[in-house]
Amino acid sequence: MSDREGSRGTTVAVVYNPVRVDVPRVRAAVEARAAEAGDIEVIWLETTPDDGGQGQARQALESGAELILAAGGDGTVRAVAEALRDQDATLGILPGGTGNLLARNIGLPYGSVEEACAVAFDGVTRRIDIGVATAEREDGERTEHAFLVMAGMGIDARMIATARPELKKRLGWVAYVESAFRALPRSKKVRVRFRIDGERERTAHVSTILFANCGTLPGNLELIPDSEVDDGLLDIAVLQPATVFGWLAIWRTITWENRVLRKSALGRRIIPFTNRAGRTRLSYLRGRIVTVRLDEPEPFELDGDGFGDVVGLDLTVDPQGLRVRVPR
Repeated sequence: MSDREGSRGTTVAVVYNPVRVDVPRVRAAVEARAAEAGDIEVIWLETTPDDGGQGQARQALESGAELILAAGGDGTVRAVAEALRDQDATLGILPGGTGNLLARNIGLPYGSVEEACAVAFDGVTRRIDIGVATAEREDGERTEHAFLVMAGMGIDARMIATARPELKKRLGWVAYVESAFRALPRSKKVRVRFRIDGERERTAHVSTILFANCGTLPGNLELIPDSEVDDGLLDIAVLQPATVFGWLAIWRTITWENRVLRKSALGRRIIPFTNRAGRTRLSYLRGRIVTVRLDEPEPFELDGDGFGDVVGLDLTVDPQGLRVRVPR
């Protein structure tokens, strides 16, 4: 099959979140591309408060769609991708959310629906990993969820839970910065016990622990600089600042070491001699299977959406479990 599979002589489905996208503009962009390609049937499936995209994506698969476009924020993309895991259909992304995290990490345009639509129809298909998190609740219930960018607990999960909807709508991802500043003064360390690939159990008191499939955040911040979306591994970032100055040291690591120094051979040679204290507050680990246990329930998040409180997480990666359309 060609790398344009799913864009000619077939069914294309659009799973769209009417709250997150300009529906008339999305419809016009998709229908224009479909008409240009020719011999395409487009079906439209709207998400609901009770179903953020999984059911609609499964309906699209049952209808024979080979290319399924997720038009919405990270939550919509995550839900559609969960249904497309290990399927032959390809995911196209029309970003319309606060963070557009996966789009940023795989080089998709996220400022123009027309440009994103062009990639969805005429780009190439790439296989990427999907993270899988099994959450254990306090009552013993276990639920499995997919994620594309990262899972986390600690301040990041509390920040997401308390972000103000009106600011998210007006300011986009900057609303999370405001929420973080409100969360920091009341933040407490979380005691976590975790094991990577069956090795010895580690214990840490963390402000945040993240499990990432890819590591670029809004603002082109390289939180996890060596993370790859198709390496079959989870990258783990452990943040353990003792004071506000510790947070400043972490910020320096992310914005200076990760974003600037790592971009050149000379910079990489300089890193071992700069700000060693900051690096001890931000540790990087890597593995295929991670188990986490907590002393008491804590909120956790997946791709920027809160998923309630857990007492444990089992995380792994489904290597190249998703087909996604990317730029040529």
